[in-house]
Amino acid sequence: MTDNVSTHQAEEDARNEAILIFVNGRILPKAQAVVSVYDAGFMLGDGVWEGIRLYNNRWAFLDEHLTRLFEAAKAIDIDIRMTPDQVAQALFDTQAANGMTTDAHARLMVTRGVKTRPFQHPRLSQQGPTVAIIMEHSRPKLPRPIRLATVPHLRGLPMTQDPKLNSHSKLNCILACIAAEKAGADEALMLDVHGFVNTTNACNFFIVRKGAVWTSTGDYCMNGITRQKVIDLCHANGIPVHERNFTLVDTYSADEAFLTGTFGAQTPVGSIDGRQIGTGQMGPMTERLRGLYKALVAA
Repeated sequence: MTDNVSTHQAEEDARNEAILIFVNGRILPKAQAVVSVYDAGFMLGDGVWEGIRLYNNRWAFLDEHLTRLFEAAKAIDIDIRMTPDQVAQALFDTQAANGMTTDAHARLMVTRGVKTRPFQHPRLSQQGPTVAIIMEHSRPKLPRPIRLATVPHLRGLPMTQDPKLNSHSKLNCILACIAAEKAGADEALMLDVHGFVNTTNACNFFIVRKGAVWTSTGDYCMNGITRQKVIDLCHANGIPVHERNFTLVDTYSADEAFLTGTFGAQTPVGSIDGRQIGTGQMGPMTERLRGLYKALVAA
């Protein structure tokens, strides 16, 4: 289909052709911001990352993103060789160099670094980590609610690749996205190992049924920061919210469905597997949560 959209679809912004990018302590023009073909991230997907949004000169929930980045680096045994404050300063310096004050998105990436030989063993990365920050002018632009298709690709067990890890190794999710697009949808709805509805290939997934908000248990998905903020907002505002197992049968008959993520905040879902969800447009609960989240960010 030709009218596919993405949860990360943004307005075109000519300023992004002239952005400056942080690479290992240097802030460089886009064309010069390169890493070696021997880099473990390029060669093996060996790294972790965070996406962070800039609103009104503040990076939303920055401390939580940095905590998750350092926890992920520890989990895969990468020494970032910077403190959280130093990483934050690199983010601020890159922001200042680009003259950005709002409506920007940063992708903060850490890999195991350049390898001495093109093989898997982590000890071959001897020069220290690669740290990069890509920062773009970015205002989400979604022309219609997202269409989802259920795919056979699962979010797996923790002993294979823990889905809670924000890893550079995203091939499973990419294959899920390809399968969804082949089915005429925008993004993939992925199940967990027990067949319960879990997450999409790029975002966390919620439904609304009879005034209550449902999402997965969180056992088999990235425990997104925006996901948690929505759960917290529900608790704080008297909205029933359940982290539970539920099936496609529950999902198809939902009153609303929406996705959460750093980039798009709360993105409405119009259909799943060709079945219209609710009115097919943004529902009142999604709209209310978007307002509450916007107020939280502003605060």
